[in-house]
Amino acid sequence: MPSSPSRRTVLTTGAALLALSVTSCTAVPAPSPSSTSPAPSTTAEPTATFNFGTAVQPLGLDPALSGDVESQRITRQILEGLVGVDQTTGKPTPLLATEWSESNEGRSYTFKLRSGVTFHDGTPFNADAVCSNFNRWFAFTEDLRRQAPGSSFKGVFKAHSDHPELSIFKSCTALAADTVRIDLTQRFTAFLQALTLPAFAIASPAALASGKADVLDQNRGGQAMSAFGTNPVGTGPFTLKSWDEGSVSLASNAAYWGDRGQIATINFVAYNHPQARLQALLDGKIDGYDAVTVGNFDQLVKRGKQIVQRDPFSVMYLGLNQEIPVLQNQKVRQAIELAIDKETLIRKFFIDNTAVATQFVPPKISGFNNDAPALGHDPAKAKEYLKEAAYAGEELRFYYPLNVTRPYLPTPEKVYAEISRQLTAVGFNVKPVPVDWSEGYLQKVQSPGDHALHLLGWNGSYSDADNFVGPLFGEKNGEFGYQDAQVFSKINRARGMPEGQARDEQYHTINAQIAATVPAVPVAFPISALALSDRVVSYPASPVLNEVFTKVQLKP
Repeated sequence: MPSSPSRRTVLTTGAALLALSVTSCTAVPAPSPSSTSPAPSTTAEPTATFNFGTAVQPLGLDPALSGDVESQRITRQILEGLVGVDQTTGKPTPLLATEWSESNEGRSYTFKLRSGVTFHDGTPFNADAVCSNFNRWFAFTEDLRRQAPGSSFKGVFKAHSDHPELSIFKSCTALAADTVRIDLTQRFTAFLQALTLPAFAIASPAALASGKADVLDQNRGGQAMSAFGTNPVGTGPFTLKSWDEGSVSLASNAAYWGDRGQIATINFVAYNHPQARLQALLDGKIDGYDAVTVGNFDQLVKRGKQIVQRDPFSVMYLGLNQEIPVLQNQKVRQAIELAIDKETLIRKFFIDNTAVATQFVPPKISGFNNDAPALGHDPAKAKEYLKEAAYAGEELRFYYPLNVTRPYLPTPEKVYAEISRQLTAVGFNVKPVPVDWSEGYLQKVQSPGDHALHLLGWNGSYSDADNFVGPLFGEKNGEFGYQDAQVFSKINRARGMPEGQARDEQYHTINAQIAATVPAVPVAFPISALALSDRVVSYPASPVLNEVFTKVQLKP
């Protein structure tokens, strides 16, 4: 397959976003007038219909509780947070907050809020609404968190109100209708970057209450969710029109404070097989789709279709669960790493320019360790390690997802088959456990259970090393059963260190310690790509998937 640069149809996104991380300063200058004031709406009323192919149906539309890519793709259109991401620089940019300042040695942030904004239900957006949302997230109960493992609050702020002494979040105070202060218990360098996560989008308090947002008594496609999770209400440029078995439709928000763009209706249509998405594009049924696979790539090139690549901002890994007794032996975990031929996996199943991963922080993020230890691929040594560990053929239940394509995992079944073959070849006893993505795969592998091995990945949401090692290895969790108090402490310390060499070196050390003990095997830093019809002039491709469809430009 020819290398990507030679393909004239490929448009590559810039790398600027990855190279930058949040800057620490005591105050943020007032943004330019175009940022502080509501952007002028386009003079023409949006009229276009845009059909977008997705890999699977969303798992829920409450962004505070649903962390999967397809859910977030939709909720980014409906709800907005205080802070956005500049598409060019990657720096935090005004969204529902027009400016902010930092005080109390990085433990307090005061936000000036955009005026004249209303939620889709007509209720006002103000400081009370912001605090209502923060207080809701902080108060999530243990039972709710168990039902909704997609919640991001704990991964960022470390704890909820049932353990306030462990939490970085302290309080939210409405100083005036248009001014809110958020107090932290300790400095958190990536705080502004973290607020760009879809999980921290501001929802209508009235809709949260009427939709009983914290009561997951609804069921859609086997997923438990609240009534609010089936009908979210935010301030974004689109409102939910309908959600049926095969698609989600959004309508342009006539009262939106900013530029509404060209699109009046978005239809997100689910196709759970890559070839089905490709054919739908070729047949003119959709205008674009995400998660182009190696098998699709050449067909798209031959048909002259546009392919837009994102810079690598995710890591695909093989998860190991140390709650399984045999995997508590480090030699066994090292044997697994030695058995895996990452180069072959990437050559067969990932798009050109995907890089081999030896750690969990991508290369363009500050904190990436050029010298992180890696055992490499050595089947003979893997067999030796198994002998030294007295491995007696204990069964390893290997979970992998069906009927899904992820940006970090384009063809799960094929990747599973190849890894399973490689592990079996050195003497492992692998038991396949296929689970349909829509039937709770994420919950099964991220909760305590019998999964010894599993396929998954992590797509970064903001440009900071903490966004990668923190959620995965910042504390013991049901996914890995990993427990290293020293690493936990170092990750917690690094989060509050100012940007600079000392912080980078701390993350170098963290990456090296994680790599040395093999709580999981990083396999690849995948390139992900979208395919677009000729109707699309430009698409706001983003490594962190911050892709709002008001910025899609279509031919007249």
